[in-house]
Amino acid sequence: MRTTVTIDDELLARAKVRAAETRTSLGSVLEDALRAHLDEQVAPSAPAVLPVFRPTTPGLLPGVDLDDSDALARLLEDEAPHAAP
Repeated sequence: MRTTVTIDDELLARAKVRAAETRTSLGSVLEDALRAHLDEQVAPSAPAVLPVFRPTTPGLLPGVDLDDSDALARLLEDEAPHAAP
């Protein structure tokens, strides 16, 4: 199949050199490079290891009600660092 693509000049020059060195066509060099890139097996990354928070005193603090979202929001706002004016 014939198509038109834009290739960086330096990259194209390197591909032409490779074609001359291996006595193959520029198209074959580009096909081989594209095939190798597309066939690469991407190794799955290791899962992130997250730190575990272990409170010194487990459980909720007195007065915290998880069913009252407004009260929780107020508690969180009081604990948030305040920006300098």
